[in-house]
Amino acid sequence: MIEPRKNIKKLRPYTSARDLVKEEDLIFLDANENPFDSGVNRYPDPQQQELKDVLAGKWEVKASQIFIGNGSDEVIDLVIRAYAEPGKDRIITLGPTYSMYEVQAAIQNVEVKEIPLDENFQPNPDKVLSQVTERDKILFICSPNNPTGNLINRESIIALLDNFEGLVFVDEAYVEFSPEGSVVDLAGKYPNLLVSRTFSKAMGMAGIRLGMGIASEEIIQTLSKIKYPYNVNRLTQQAALDALKTPERVEQQVDILLAEREKIKTGLTALSFVKRVYPSDANFLLLEVNKAASLVDFLKKKGIVIRNRSGVIAGKELVRITMGTPAQNEKLMVELKNFNNG
Repeated sequence: MIEPRKNIKKLRPYTSARDLVKEEDLIFLDANENPFDSGVNRYPDPQQQELKDVLAGKWEVKASQIFIGNGSDEVIDLVIRAYAEPGKDRIITLGPTYSMYEVQAAIQNVEVKEIPLDENFQPNPDKVLSQVTERDKILFICSPNNPTGNLINRESIIALLDNFEGLVFVDEAYVEFSPEGSVVDLAGKYPNLLVSRTFSKAMGMAGIRLGMGIASEEIIQTLSKIKYPYNVNRLTQQAALDALKTPERVEQQVDILLAEREKIKTGLTALSFVKRVYPSDANFLLLEVNKAASLVDFLKKKGIVIRNRSGVIAGKELVRITMGTPAQNEKLMVELKNFNNG
């Protein structure tokens, strides 16, 4: 079983007031709170138990297998903090991928080993494992991958889980747009797997900052021990619970975005300055274009912001376009045709 850092393993976590008492109808004179009821004058549940119970039913796991964080970035941060020794250990990323893994590692003085994906943006498990050393404690896999948009083959993830002795972190921020690609069903079978999810993408709630990790009880206990006591506020917890009561809203929006993605993809391929539109299992498209910086600047002047991703693949000028509403996408295509004719 993967072990956390020795100092983390020995750590005695801070015990908050609400950890000790759960009942809501008591007179609380223990935590130096303001007693006048405003709806938010009391500290939130530090364990987010009600939210975990709902999510456990959704994913068919135990509530004790779920960690709730202040966005997925907190989950990434705590995993590196718990399992990688600063100045000694490394993490592995499969590039090009989400840059926050590298940023969080740099903050904590943990080295990053980037192993390139192949031409189809898939990992070669044998190639990855051949470069693993005893210093490598965490392997990050983003699926669907950002910025390329594609799912990572399930067979490759399983091969890495079977042979990598450290923690395998599978970031599924975009998986609702391709739900058959999820590996959350493996969370109870592999003690070295952590799957992260977020409310920021398909759920449409980036503003509440809510991310989750699903893993073995041992990994969740470790992360819970080192998180800030009240890392997820009461308003965020309630907003998430409310959203989970209407799954049909998310399904409808996902369907719209997937239809828009295919429509936009077809439109893009007809433009002469677009060299390639990469396959996507997410709510965005990566495309190779002529003069990426000029395109980004042109659209910005028209009131449309897209992301210049040139450099993530050597020698290629790339932009990433997130799917908007049908009306927003229609305006995008009008302006892209104007750029094409300019």
